[in-house]
Amino acid sequence: MKARNFLLLTIFLLASLLPACQRAPSNQISFMVFGDPAELAAYQSLVQAFSKTHPEIQVELIHIPGQADYRKRLAADLTAGAPADVVLINYRRYAAFASIGALTPMDEYLSDSKIVSREDFYPESFDPFIWEGQLMCIPQNISSLVVYYNKDLFRAANLPFPADDWTWDEFLTAAQALTRDTNGDSTPDQFGAGLEPSLIRFAPFVWQAGGELVDDATQPTMLLLDSTEAFEAADFFFSLQNVHHVVPNAAEESAEDSESRFLNGRTAMYFNSRRGVPTYRESAAFDWDVAALPRGKTQAGILHTDGYCLPSASKNKDAAWTFIEFANSPEGQTIVAASGRTVPSLMAVAKSPAFLDSNKKPANSSIFLDSIPFIRALPVHPNWAEIEDIAGEELRSAFYGDADPYEALFRAIARTRELFVVIP
Repeated sequence: MKARNFLLLTIFLLASLLPACQRAPSNQISFMVFGDPAELAAYQSLVQAFSKTHPEIQVELIHIPGQADYRKRLAADLTAGAPADVVLINYRRYAAFASIGALTPMDEYLSDSKIVSREDFYPESFDPFIWEGQLMCIPQNISSLVVYYNKDLFRAANLPFPADDWTWDEFLTAAQALTRDTNGDSTPDQFGAGLEPSLIRFAPFVWQAGGELVDDATQPTMLLLDSTEAFEAADFFFSLQNVHHVVPNAAEESAEDSESRFLNGRTAMYFNSRRGVPTYRESAAFDWDVAALPRGKTQAGILHTDGYCLPSASKNKDAAWTFIEFANSPEGQTIVAASGRTVPSLMAVAKSPAFLDSNKKPANSSIFLDSIPFIRALPVHPNWAEIEDIAGEELRSAFYGDADPYEALFRAIARTRELFVVIP
């Protein structure tokens, strides 16, 4: 009888302990990323290296290929309180989540770190992730917008490669020479350039013309697209398609997007950030390189940076921070940089052979670093994604000749004005 009672007591005690064991924090975390297969490979390598250094922490890598789908999934997960433990968010989009308390500030984690410190990073990438005095994400990269160009097509046209200080006019001249109708049907089979008619692509041209995109960079209340400088930028930007026809029209872009045309050798120049490099290395069957943006009255570039962010709903924040810390250590950033995916936000890694490898394309990777002093960031605002979307609609209508360019700029201002007002 005593033995039976002892057995029952043991079973009861084990059963009572089981829920507590189930509630104990797990050493498994999830990490959600976006990007092409070549980009995914970089993060897979990062996770593998982390697992060797920290075998006690298991990382589940969640991959959402398209950026639009990624943003929808991220917003849904954060709203539902069930996000991945570590997520990548662009600096233009994290404020929507920071403003509702969905992200964990990282100041204390960073100050306690023995591996990374704020002084290690380019301030141009670090500062945009400060929200209301708190650090919300750790930047992994500091890319600028550049011009990827097909060197074989330039050689075939007997054109010199773009100079580091080339101008708008020189860019247009090259684009016209590289736009060709090869079969005589009065329709270009090869375009000089591919350029997305979006606000993030238009902004540097406004700055290069001497204008401003918003009325106040830190506390914006409206777009400033009705200035003389913005009109000057618009004259150049929109004319590339609807006057000079050196970029595809709407139907041609819909049939085959400009990035695919570039990869297929039918577009000579393509505007993109560093994120395209892994795919171009893997898929482009021609010689290519990168050049700085053509200059207007002044030199200006636009910041592209994604940060590792820690959702407030994460159930294992310490393990998640350990991964973020590793990802932004010299070892972690070296791994991702070697894939071509990023311009490292750590100054030491950006200036190392991990990034400046002359044996890997693009040969002119140093142009990304040379552009950093001229990089400008877009506003950090909770509604900036919606502002960009609406302004982009108007820019596309003007770019493809469906609206008067100046009227489109005025409509962009009017349609976005109320979005600048944030209700607490």
